[in-house]
Amino acid sequence: MIRVLLVDDEAMVRAGVRAVLGNDPDIAVVAEASSGREGVELAWSHRPDVALVDIRMPGMNGLEAAEEIRRAVPGVGVVILTTFGEEEYVVRALDSGVDGFLLKTGDPRELLLGVRAVAEGGAFLSPRVARRVLNGLSHERSTARLRARERLAGLTPREHEVLALLTTGLSNGDIGRRLHMVEGTVKGHVSTILRRLGVRNRVEAAAVAHEAGLKDDRPGNAG
Repeated sequence: MIRVLLVDDEAMVRAGVRAVLGNDPDIAVVAEASSGREGVELAWSHRPDVALVDIRMPGMNGLEAAEEIRRAVPGVGVVILTTFGEEEYVVRALDSGVDGFLLKTGDPRELLLGVRAVAEGGAFLSPRVARRVLNGLSHERSTARLRARERLAGLTPREHEVLALLTTGLSNGDIGRRLHMVEGTVKGHVSTILRRLGVRNRVEAAAVAHEAGLKDDRPGNAG
């Protein structure tokens, strides 16, 4: 039997979720809480396998409640309940260690699948939420790459070459031999690159170059 705790400040939502879960004979709602604080207390006393927690509640919100519940009952699976359009919370919630994200207005079968998956030690993300999250992450990656390329735009062609080789971990001497330059000249280029990119060291410079997609594209140097 999968023991479930419901944490939502809306009685109608709790009733709907309880009705859906009641269709599975292997799932039992052992307690219901109308606030995050009450949810933590009931988690401690009932030791559920899965806690379904609303993302938005007065006082202690869902993310705070999820963290407290995980501390109170190590091993409990925590699934966040949300409405469509609140996906900005997803990454933060997953970073905090929750095991699933479900839409209140989603397919009831997703709720059953999610509870079972999390109870078995897995994770579950509503497909609609996952799609929005992936789209958002893709946009963030594109924006980060554009910003990195804008930073590299201030470098000369020779500095681009030096930076591309720097990202591979080559020393100043090795870079000099590749570009037919004396080591002192390479060192000067590296110092200029760090200053123009506004970074403190070679590692940070390499990170900016990687974000921008900079590679050593000179003939005979592929890969």
